[in-house]
Amino acid sequence: MKLIYLHLCIISTALLFCLCSTTRNNFDELSHLTSRVPSDIQQQAVEDLIQRLIPDKSYAFKIIVDSSLYGTDLCDHFVISSNKAESSGFRVITIEGSSGVAASLGFYYYLTQYCGCQVTWGGHQLDLPAVLPAVPSKVSITTNDRFRYYQNVCTFSYSSVWWNWTRWEKEIDWMALRGINLPLAFKAQEAIWQKVFMNVGLTQSEIDAHFGGPGFLSWSRMGNIRGWGGPISPDWHQQQVVLQHKILKRMRSFGMIPVLPGFAGHVPKGIERVFPNASVSQLGPWSHFTNKTYCCTYLLEPEDPLFQTIGQAFMIEMIKEFGSDHVYNADTFNENTPRSNKTTYLSSVSSAIYSAMRAQDHNAIWVLQGWMFAHDEFWQQEQVKAFVTAVPTGKMIILDLQAELFPQYKKFESYYGQPFIWCMLHNFGGTLGLYGAIDSINKNPFVARNFTQSSMVGIGLAPEGIEQNEIIYEFMAENAWRKHPADTQLWVENYAYNRYGFRNGNTELAWQYLLRSVYNCTTDLKNHNKYIIVRRPSLKLSENIWYNASDVFNAWTLMLQATRNNNMLKNSLFRYDLVDVTRQSLQIIGATFYAQIVQGYKKRDTYALRLKIMHANSGLVL
Repeated sequence: MKLIYLHLCIISTALLFCLCSTTRNNFDELSHLTSRVPSDIQQQAVEDLIQRLIPDKSYAFKIIVDSSLYGTDLCDHFVISSNKAESSGFRVITIEGSSGVAASLGFYYYLTQYCGCQVTWGGHQLDLPAVLPAVPSKVSITTNDRFRYYQNVCTFSYSSVWWNWTRWEKEIDWMALRGINLPLAFKAQEAIWQKVFMNVGLTQSEIDAHFGGPGFLSWSRMGNIRGWGGPISPDWHQQQVVLQHKILKRMRSFGMIPVLPGFAGHVPKGIERVFPNASVSQLGPWSHFTNKTYCCTYLLEPEDPLFQTIGQAFMIEMIKEFGSDHVYNADTFNENTPRSNKTTYLSSVSSAIYSAMRAQDHNAIWVLQGWMFAHDEFWQQEQVKAFVTAVPTGKMIILDLQAELFPQYKKFESYYGQPFIWCMLHNFGGTLGLYGAIDSINKNPFVARNFTQSSMVGIGLAPEGIEQNEIIYEFMAENAWRKHPADTQLWVENYAYNRYGFRNGNTELAWQYLLRSVYNCTTDLKNHNKYIIVRRPSLKLSENIWYNASDVFNAWTLMLQATRNNNMLKNSLFRYDLVDVTRQSLQIIGATFYAQIVQGYKKRDTYALRLKIMHANSGLVL
């Protein structure tokens, strides 16, 4: 009886999650956010992607992009089928998609679910069989939500600031394969601001004092710092404009809706010289930037008519240069506390930001990073409600930025009716330690869809830095189409197979150890990147370890044992993973030695201290 009861519980839970996955929220205000690129161009984009990835097998895929495949809810849809193999062994795989993004997602679904392949930042495993596997019965899948968002304002500094077009092309392919249809596109906005600020009368030196240098633009754009690492050269501006045109053209060719920047209110100090009567305040210092040259960005107050003048001038210049898909990001108070907690003030700020967008684009939608609501206790229910409801319902999309650990939609009643996207932040600072909260990302997007009066319209990947912990991004991306939580142990077994191209008992067991340890953080550990071995020297350091270190050492041992297999050593993704697990293990060893050394120092035990230092040096050399 207990076994029967357990089975019933499992079935009931699965049915509940299935219901959750199909509970979609339709906002008529967002219905215009569809691609205007003709289907034949989107189809060609997918065919070109396949040619780049598998040139020797690209002929075996037939791609059809047909917008009639969209449902009434405008969720993407793909269909996969195959013909009977000819006597020669040739088989055609047909993939139909409602958009180029949907067809690309369908192609990657076929690669991962039928062919045992993988395409990641660290490399590709595309060892396809001579005869492509058949699809016994037609596969027909509709995505769970309207939108799949990607990137974080910080990603453009931590990861992609120095990328050329070759690297961006690979990244946009990566997006398409995972069904991303709402990517942040933040390049070259300083070139537009350069024109706007010069047109209103600022000098070049005043503009140079405002922009951060290329590596620090993310925080300059959010008003955290000014001038740090600058100035920006004219050549940089020109290069970024050319690059942004290529990025936008490729994104749009897949049917993506790029998110462009809007005006958040941050202005150079020189505004006070040109407009001495303007209402301008200063934000507070950020992250130990207390030097007045670099801190405390100037903020044009929303009630000043100049706010609309400058905001609209930026919109005009940007749309003229890059076109528009009607979606804009602006973050005025990212890790900056507003000068007043009065609801009237907060409403006036958000209303002014949206008004500047809408004045030049009647269909404008404002995408807001909701990080400030989780980061700063200033934002209580009264303040958040005033800020988000000053914009018409459906005209603002809020990114619940770290929903895998600290979802805010519950606290703020599904953002008082504004649509939101459930995002996994995962990474701070582009650091490389192994980490994940796989149990949360496996279940909680489904829970959020079924929340009382949920206004969830999508899922998102919003890391500060990328090219790390690829397993977590593969898993989270599948929530685009997965209809219920996965069996994670089975999933990771298949992940290892896809990654290496064949089954190996050592690597499969190693991944099980990693899955239950570093990748299953179930605490509310917010910043997991403070590793002792890379921090400034101190006697007061501590390291948060949420897992059993022996699990990582066991995984390390198994990965080393797997090197006896020559096929493993030839696999670049295996070598990548071996380095990752080795680094994590050495990090734990380093933290252990550090604690022992500090203990010996505090006890004034010079013999023990020398012994520990000798052991530490020996261990690190080993």
